[in-house]
Amino acid sequence: MRKTIWWLIVIFGLGLFGLIFYYAMQKMRPAPQREPPPVVAPPVPTPPAEPQIRFPIRQEPQEKPLPVLNASDPVMKEALGGLWSDKTFEQLFHLKDFIRRVVATIDNLPRNKLALRLMPVKQVDGKFLTTGKGEGLAISPDNAARYAPYMRVAGAMDATKLVALYVRFYPLFQQAYQELGYPQGYFNDRLVEVIDHLLAAPQLQAPVKLVQPKVFYLFEDSELEARSAGQKILIRIGDENAARIKAKLREIRGELTRQVPKK
Repeated sequence: MRKTIWWLIVIFGLGLFGLIFYYAMQKMRPAPQREPPPVVAPPVPTPPAEPQIRFPIRQEPQEKPLPVLNASDPVMKEALGGLWSDKTFEQLFHLKDFIRRVVATIDNLPRNKLALRLMPVKQVDGKFLTTGKGEGLAISPDNAARYAPYMRVAGAMDATKLVALYVRFYPLFQQAYQELGYPQGYFNDRLVEVIDHLLAAPQLQAPVKLVQPKVFYLFEDSELEARSAGQKILIRIGDENAARIKAKLREIRGELTRQVPKK
């Protein structure tokens, strides 16, 4: 009986030893090599698409090469002088850096603020005229007369000749626009867009009411005050003047869109 128990102990001990040895050998074996994941090539980035030009300018061959932008003022002054019969234009407009001023102002008209120092138009003479006080404060009907010299220039402007001059010098306008920070932009598209924006300015009947919280006047109507700098200019100059400016803008837009080559 004792001999049997002893053999059972021996057999159990050998089995336990074998089990321990088996697991020890398993841990010593190298881990099976797994197949590396397939290498997926990163997607090739798609280059940004060139912006589509809506209103391309048709350039005709020119007998004389255009001046460089930095030396264009004398040539522009001479060309603009052919559009008006008197010196009124020189009295009302800044001719230094004229092309850059025009481009910067047009680009800023649909924005909230307009840098007066960059405008090609000189500041209107006289003070902004108002009427009434308190809740009756409004733009005076007499204020529109301050813009009479500019209205005469606009009325004498031949839209066909003006656009022809613009087309002639267009490469310089385009260069000035790219210098503003639009290397892929097309200035003529921006010009047509701004004209459409100005044409959308509301037609208002007098009186246009104002408030004066501090120094400057603001429109009492918050929706009017939230409009762009360009549209607020058309409101300030009076309904009749604004209608005349809009009529001239429609003429210019018509000439600009006729410049688009037919497909």
